[in-house]
Amino acid sequence: MEKLEARIRNHDREIEKMCNFHYQGFVDSITELLKVRGEAQKLKNQVTDTNRKLQNEGKELIIAMEELKQCRLQQRNISATVDKLTLCLPVLEMYSKLREQMKSKRHYPALKTLEHLEHTYLPQVSHYRFCKIMVDNIPKLREEIKEVSMSDLKDFLESIRKHSDKIGETAMKQAQQQRNLDNIVSQHPRISGGKKSKKEVCASSDLEVKNTSPMSEQDSGILDVEDEDEDEEVPGAQDLVDFSPVYRCLHIYSVLDARETFENYYRKQRRKQARLVLQPPSNMHETLDGYRKYFNQIVGFFVVEDHILHTTQGLVNRAYIDELWEMALSKTIAALRTHSSYCSDPSLVLDLKNLIVLFADTLQGYGFPVNQLFDMLLEIQDQYSETLLKKWSGVFRNILDSDNYSPIPVTNEEVYKKIVGQFPFQDAELEKQPFPKKFPFSEFVPKVYNQIKEFIYACLKFSEDLHLSSTEVDDMIRKSTNLLLTRTLSNCLQNVIKRKNVGLTELVQIIINTTHLEKSCKFLEEFITNITNVLPETVHTTKLYGTTTFKDARHAAEEEIYTNLNQKIDQFLQLADYDWMAMEPGSKASDYLVDLIGFLRSTFAVFTHLPGDVDVHSTMSGKVAQTACMSACKHLSTSLMQLLLEAEVRQLTLGALQQFNLDVEECEQFARSGPVPGFQGDTLQLAFIDLRQLLDLFIQWDWSTYLADYGQPTCKYLRVNPTTALILLEKMRDTSRKNNVFAQFRKNERDKQKLIDTVAKQLRSLINSHHS
Repeated sequence: MEKLEARIRNHDREIEKMCNFHYQGFVDSITELLKVRGEAQKLKNQVTDTNRKLQNEGKELIIAMEELKQCRLQQRNISATVDKLTLCLPVLEMYSKLREQMKSKRHYPALKTLEHLEHTYLPQVSHYRFCKIMVDNIPKLREEIKEVSMSDLKDFLESIRKHSDKIGETAMKQAQQQRNLDNIVSQHPRISGGKKSKKEVCASSDLEVKNTSPMSEQDSGILDVEDEDEDEEVPGAQDLVDFSPVYRCLHIYSVLDARETFENYYRKQRRKQARLVLQPPSNMHETLDGYRKYFNQIVGFFVVEDHILHTTQGLVNRAYIDELWEMALSKTIAALRTHSSYCSDPSLVLDLKNLIVLFADTLQGYGFPVNQLFDMLLEIQDQYSETLLKKWSGVFRNILDSDNYSPIPVTNEEVYKKIVGQFPFQDAELEKQPFPKKFPFSEFVPKVYNQIKEFIYACLKFSEDLHLSSTEVDDMIRKSTNLLLTRTLSNCLQNVIKRKNVGLTELVQIIINTTHLEKSCKFLEEFITNITNVLPETVHTTKLYGTTTFKDARHAAEEEIYTNLNQKIDQFLQLADYDWMAMEPGSKASDYLVDLIGFLRSTFAVFTHLPGDVDVHSTMSGKVAQTACMSACKHLSTSLMQLLLEAEVRQLTLGALQQFNLDVEECEQFARSGPVPGFQGDTLQLAFIDLRQLLDLFIQWDWSTYLADYGQPTCKYLRVNPTTALILLEKMRDTSRKNNVFAQFRKNERDKQKLIDTVAKQLRSLINSHHS
């Protein structure tokens, strides 16, 4: 500190020395400065005055300069504004254009405009606030375009769903026209030039639809064709549909990188529509229109999908189409199986078959496999056969119920030729006879024969257009005809034969009729051969079973004749009223038996007077008559034996036995009289041999011969069974025990009783030895 203070003092002394050295000069300077101050004041006053004058003079110039400055500033602002507007106006114009396009629903052009606006124009003016607003709105606008285009697609899908039946109807009409054209071409090959094939027609219509630009502004889904003249050519199915909504929506979603979303949505919605289309109405089986509308909707659906497949790249693919078709095929076949099973009208089944064939041909023309539909048609063919069989069952019943079962009378050549034309019958003897004359068969023969031919024609109609070979058609017809013969016609004949009120004359006529129908089977074979062109000798050819059917019917009629005769005999036997305790026989056979024999004589006379030629009908009726006569005699013999041995008859006298013998003799007399020609010797009498030998044994009381010769082939009473003899002997022994009328004959009665006991004992011995 001390050094510092010392240093300060040194400096102060130096300053003081310096000031003292320059003091005079300082005083001189101050004096000069005072002089200058006066001059400076003068100069200031002059400058101030000059400035005032200058300010007064430059005031107008300053105003002009300010005005010039403002003009230059405005000019720069205007120039900048023009430059900026030059950049902004295209943006605004594009935005206005975008709004106009969206307002007019031109969504695809609007999307293109939006892209230009976003990538080309907006980046140049991005610092403006309105541009930021536009940029913020772009995602919203894109979403709006997506929603609106999707709405158009939904409208299109809904319209397609509603009009699928119209599209399908048009496609099926087109297929029908093509099929008719093919038939004409196949019949007249020379006129085939210049005709378009189905594929060509479809291709041309495809080209027309392909030319529809995705930029098209028309959004309608279905074009109106209701007012077109029916005589004009049916338009192609694709000509009815405007697919531009699909194309636009596809392009829009592709541009927006959402194609996959669009494809998934489209396929999902179409699958839903497919399930709705494939759901048949509950009353579809009632009318053909129900089936037609169902098929039209399915065809319309797949026509649209096929067109989409060929006109878009990947919206749908073949795998998706095949999957839909497999589902449709299975559901359609299941629905047809269910609903066709309710159908009982063969005409409706036939119309349904033709509709299914057209349905299959239409879809086959678009490349869809339809073999399963034709396989299902073979199943429906079985049902068709069943409905035909039911229908023809009623036809046969009406024919058989209305028949008079009398030979057909003909009075002139015209009627004769008409019947011969309806039924293959040739008889030289009948042709030589003068008019009036009679055919051997009744009216149901030609009627049944013609109905069998009509049935064959009906079966043939179903086989048309099924792409079957001649052999398959022939086999189908023959199998159905066999069912008609062996089941339907056979049942109808059996029902007629088994009716309660059928008479013997009717049964005989049925036998004659079935014989002629049996002979006509070979003509039915020829008829089928002519319409199918398949020879009967071909391997695996089914044979007609008509011969067996008519033989069975004839045998049933014969059995019914035998049964009816036996029932009549039983009715007469119920009138028998024997007095088993009578001591003396009557003078003649019983009244009931005389009436029975008279009935049998008149009945067998019918057989001997049957109409027809000698070679066939007389021989046939003779065999039936012989069998019926033998059956009746055997039944009568058996019934009389049962009547004699029945348990209710506990006692009988020799007189009653002799009366019974008179009745048996009446039967033997009937057998000897030859009620039916053709029996050799005493063949018919052998039916009563058991009764004859039994009665002879008791009336002649020839027990010694019976017991001695029993078991030998030459025995006189070979047909007498010891059990039967014992039963009858017991009844006579009981009578002898209780017979105490004449006392003088008691010893004879005792001797007779002993003889009966002895014989009974020996008979029991024979029975026991026989059983052992």
